[in-house]
Amino acid sequence: MNFSKKLAPFYTLTIFYVVISVILRLVLLFHPITQSSFSFLDTAKIFTLGLVSDVFVFILASGFLWLYLIFISNGKYQKPYGYIHFGLLIGLLAYIYSGKSILTEYGGALPEIGLAFVGIKTFLFGLLLFLPRKRDKIRFWLFSFVMFLFVVLILQNAISEYFFWNEFGVKYNFIAVNYLVYTNEVIGNIMESYPVVPIFSALFLVAGTITYFVVKKSKIYVQKIPSIFEKIKLTVIYFSLFGLALWSIPNLAKTENATNVFTNELQANGMYRFYLAFMNSELDYFKFYKTLPENEAYALLDKQIPGLQKLSSTRTIQSDSTEVHKNVVLITIESYSADFMKMYGNDQNITPFLDDLATKSLLFTNFYASGNRTVRGLEAVTLCLPPTAGESVVKRKDNKNKFTTGSVFKSKGYQVKYLYGGDAFFDNMEDFFSGNGYDIVDKKTFKPEEITFSNVWGVCDEDMVNKAIKTMNAEAQTGKPFFNHWMTVSNHRPFTYPNGKIDIPGDAKSREGGVKYTDYAIKKFFAMAQKQPWFKNTVFVIVSDHCASSAGKTELPVDKYRIPAMIYSPGFVEPQHFTQVMSQIDIMPTLFGLLHFDYQSKFFGQDVFNPGYQPRALIATYQDLGLLKDNVLTIISPKQQVKQFGLVLQPKAGVESDFQLYYDQKPLTKERPDLINETISYYQTASDILKKKKYQSK
Repeated sequence: MNFSKKLAPFYTLTIFYVVISVILRLVLLFHPITQSSFSFLDTAKIFTLGLVSDVFVFILASGFLWLYLIFISNGKYQKPYGYIHFGLLIGLLAYIYSGKSILTEYGGALPEIGLAFVGIKTFLFGLLLFLPRKRDKIRFWLFSFVMFLFVVLILQNAISEYFFWNEFGVKYNFIAVNYLVYTNEVIGNIMESYPVVPIFSALFLVAGTITYFVVKKSKIYVQKIPSIFEKIKLTVIYFSLFGLALWSIPNLAKTENATNVFTNELQANGMYRFYLAFMNSELDYFKFYKTLPENEAYALLDKQIPGLQKLSSTRTIQSDSTEVHKNVVLITIESYSADFMKMYGNDQNITPFLDDLATKSLLFTNFYASGNRTVRGLEAVTLCLPPTAGESVVKRKDNKNKFTTGSVFKSKGYQVKYLYGGDAFFDNMEDFFSGNGYDIVDKKTFKPEEITFSNVWGVCDEDMVNKAIKTMNAEAQTGKPFFNHWMTVSNHRPFTYPNGKIDIPGDAKSREGGVKYTDYAIKKFFAMAQKQPWFKNTVFVIVSDHCASSAGKTELPVDKYRIPAMIYSPGFVEPQHFTQVMSQIDIMPTLFGLLHFDYQSKFFGQDVFNPGYQPRALIATYQDLGLLKDNVLTIISPKQQVKQFGLVLQPKAGVESDFQLYYDQKPLTKERPDLINETISYYQTASDILKKKKYQSK
């Protein structure tokens, strides 16, 4: 049999993908949104370099096809190997079903997904093992199904690229990545916006018809399964092309340099653009959002942040008192909503210690998180910068040597550390904090005897408490002040923690248990800290990273951004309530004010006790950027969209006015242009400063 025929599954699907790419480019070229004319050179680049790039991208994407085809054989069903293989699959299935696997530890839908995948694999292997006379027919239909999946994915991607172009006039960018983050909301929007049933019915009908011809051309692979030698040849050819594709794709992308932006977009491969958006994690503000003339944007910002100098992006912070170099411990609590606390109306008694500590602290009662993920919270308290479009700066490539709270402390002679009970590699935290001068204490630094309990996220908060106290005791011995930023982990799915600590069992895996255990661990931390000689010379800042949930009726439901925040330092910070609206980016500049620090600041966050402070909060998702001010929420979004909502309080009985959480967000009947421009000025200038690398520490 001619070996080239054994390559039929690959080249048949590649040809189909290229044909669909040509059709898609033609459709987009003549789409009403593509308001441009194209020279002969432009057209040539679109349909030559673009299609070459498509071929190489599909070579990479067909890695799953290679993996499937290379393991097709009859040998693995022979005695005794077939039975051993089948037994191992049953054992793996039983392990997952037992509820003691790593998938169960993580929680969520992962155990069910793993169970379904291994269950199907075991069932199909059993069919092929125990029905040898039907093996060829079963294998043929499985092969046909795999071909059908590839055809559906190719068609579905083309349809998705069309609709994305229809919305934004570009190939995939970070908005498409963002759609994966908000799957429920996006699916709901699609269901309401498009005739989904007819579209998918037509898609499956067309895919089925095309699959018939694809299988007809490529079924020789399963009818005459390649020998081991032929599979080795196939693998060598595939990996040679794979390596060539890895080199070619980014180099072809460099040719997307025409002055006509539409030429570059049409030449680009959508899947590669999606990959780049995922890796770079940025969304170009100036391309997708409303903007103001640069001078006007900075002039408006200067009115909100007095003293900001455009050229250097700095302002001078000067106190009229002597600096106080107390130790500082910043505790950011994982997924900790304001409505977990008693003062905000919770009656479950799941935060007894923090409820009590709040009465002894400077409590910020009207405090808002910047975003809805941990990396946004870390960005807010470290960079004190508005949440710019796209991914958090923590996860971007350009995330090092920034102007941070840590750099301010270092300039004052402080030791600076980031403490995290998990592996700081997660969410790029290690890269971000180490790249900004923080020493890192994470799970990798724990000795085996220091770990009493751990789950998929890391050691329990109590173990981190013990490690933190040891770390701070060692720092205190140096005679230099310390700044330690501790990020908790236990209040995170799967919500497991040591049993016997609180009245909710650790294996109940409940959110309430996770909250209450973290509260218990923080209580233990303070009980131990009070016995240390450095305690009286330390300021403690306790703040949540984000709320437990961000879903709501609007793009930015304000109650889903309300979080607890307090500063505790007996004898230094008087207990009181600060009731004005403020943002997560303000907490550390406010602390610097209490410490009377003199410094050159690039922070957008402000000392809320400064007479010039204008109450406002900056809250966002990955693409919806909001300003909360004067009981109006202004949201700017891609495609230059703007929405404004008036906030109407929905009071909850028995809750003091300072702690009311819930608002009805009603569209404004009369636009507030001043607030729209202020919103634009905050986010435009923050994006501009990051883009021009003006937010560096030096």
